[in-house]
Amino acid sequence: MGDQIQFIVEKLNQEPFRKNYNLISFDSLESLQLLQLLSDVLGEIDPKHAVDIREELPEQTAKRMLNLLGILKYKPPGTVSDLSAFRQGLVTGSKTVIHPVLHWLLQRTSELRTRAYLARFLVKLEVPAEFLQDDTVADFNKQYEELMEAFKNLHKEHEQLKISGLSTAEIRRDIGAMEEEKDQLAKRVERLKKRVETVQNHQRMLEIARQLRLEKEREESLAQQKQEQKSQLFHAEQKLQRAQVQLKEMQNMVADSKPESLMKKLEEEMNFNSYLVTEKIPREMESKKTSVYFLQKVVAEPAMTQADLTALESERDEVNAEINQLIEKRMIKYEPTDSKFSMYRQQASIISRKKEAKAEELQAAKEEMSSLERQMEQKSSQAHELEGSEVLTEDEFKQYVSKLRSKNTFYKKKRLEIAEMTAEYGILQRTEELLRQRHEAVQQQLQAIEEKKGISGYSYTQEELERVSAVKSEMDEVKGQTLDNMSEMVKKLNAMVAEKKASLAPVIKELRQLRQSCQELTQECDEKKIQYDSCAAGLETNRSALEQEVKGLLEECAQEESNYHYINCMKRSLEVQLQRAKEEMKAYMSPDPQERRRAVREQYTRIILEQENLGKKLREKQKVVRESHGLNMKQMKMWQDFEQLMECKRECFLKQQNQSTIGQIIQEGGKDRLVL
Repeated sequence: MGDQIQFIVEKLNQEPFRKNYNLISFDSLESLQLLQLLSDVLGEIDPKHAVDIREELPEQTAKRMLNLLGILKYKPPGTVSDLSAFRQGLVTGSKTVIHPVLHWLLQRTSELRTRAYLARFLVKLEVPAEFLQDDTVADFNKQYEELMEAFKNLHKEHEQLKISGLSTAEIRRDIGAMEEEKDQLAKRVERLKKRVETVQNHQRMLEIARQLRLEKEREESLAQQKQEQKSQLFHAEQKLQRAQVQLKEMQNMVADSKPESLMKKLEEEMNFNSYLVTEKIPREMESKKTSVYFLQKVVAEPAMTQADLTALESERDEVNAEINQLIEKRMIKYEPTDSKFSMYRQQASIISRKKEAKAEELQAAKEEMSSLERQMEQKSSQAHELEGSEVLTEDEFKQYVSKLRSKNTFYKKKRLEIAEMTAEYGILQRTEELLRQRHEAVQQQLQAIEEKKGISGYSYTQEELERVSAVKSEMDEVKGQTLDNMSEMVKKLNAMVAEKKASLAPVIKELRQLRQSCQELTQECDEKKIQYDSCAAGLETNRSALEQEVKGLLEECAQEESNYHYINCMKRSLEVQLQRAKEEMKAYMSPDPQERRRAVREQYTRIILEQENLGKKLREKQKVVRESHGLNMKQMKMWQDFEQLMECKRECFLKQQNQSTIGQIIQEGGKDRLVL
């Protein structure tokens, strides 16, 4: 308790309270001052509660503080009776109630300030069910809930942004850097525009470049879509393969099994599941609930000091001692008939423990099997990603081996054919080399003969002339063909133009007649349109007047309906109050004292008498404290003076003792010198 008060005093002396208390002055605060201090702390958490309690009634103060403490989720220690005592102590300003509340509030001020801020927007306004039957009220309530959800999401995003560590200075630096990059890019674009303007047809080239960029982006998006579709196809194939494997396994199980074995397996599985549902899981749930209950109880209790821990340890030791004594008494009263029951109980407990152990082993085996199946699926997916294949079953492996053998024989046959073809290729290569050597020898002989005759290079020039003449003849043929094609195309175009003119002549005559009729119809349409607009304007004015009248009637109907619902609700509330008043009168006028005690008047009378007695006791206690205050202060002053006097005597004694020891040391040193 002393540590708690010291912590409260330290926090109150700091910002933003600055109370300048010490332990004595804080402990001597009266109930009204304690309530004002608690109101100030609550006002620091929620500014709406910064109120002078002298300006409001005690009931209003207690109600306001209890509402805020409920919003802040303060849990007073103890049971329901302790809760009523807590409310009573909060009204009277009891130290045993207010000190733990102050300690709890000052420990987590920033967290509670955030909670109070959120409570202004997230504490839901309860609307009675009869009011929600009105469509307007229901719509407003729905909008209110949607806005509440939107506020929750925005607050979460705000907190995440706070945690992310993005500061305004960093954002401004990033914006400045991006603006500089933007200016540089704009200057570069201007320079490139100036360069491009000198080029002919630059607009067309820019348009082509833009189209090229768009097509490239489209190509990238199509490639991405293609990749996504490939991945989707791959996943779909994986699912299909897994489904096929499961289907094969189920078919094998059905083929190999009999109805009796299937029924036996189903019965075993049903027994195991029923054991889990009826015995194991409820027991675990009960243990979890008890542990949660104890944890909630521990959390609800205030922070424990060392004194509380020592008290709990002593209580634990006492309980253990009582348990040991009870066990010894039971051993003394041991009877042989109980031994049989104990033996059966031991056997039953051993069997139940074995059953639980086996059930846990079975559950662990099932979990291990499911984890191994997941690992197998992961490995198969990794094998697919590495362009591998699925893990083969026994039948698929046999088929694979037979295919491999057939491919091996086919491979050997093709290898023999390749060896024969390589041998033939070597022969042909050697023949080509011999023919090339003969050709070179013939060319050398021809050159030697041309040099002897004085016409060296004749064969080469002749070959070149033949090649050029062949190319020229081909070009002449192509030119002739193109000229013929062009002349034929011109003739065809002239003929087509003449045909089109002849076919369009009657159409043009009909078009002239249709234009004239179109002008007449247009004039008639304009006249009809003017008549329509005037008629529509009249009808529109009539419709708007009728709509206003209908709207007024609907509003009047809605108002009357709301008045009806309000009067009905007031009638119900008055009936309830009248019934309550009748019951109160019946209880008050009843001759039965037990029934009369239940009356509200009697309860309030009893509470008033209790409070008056408590006030008298407190006033007497205050009178006694005031009468003994002067004597107690004088006695405390005398004890302080006595303590100072004893402290001075102790210091004088210590100094005298030190001087005597120094004198003895000096005398012993002189004696030693004399001896020497």
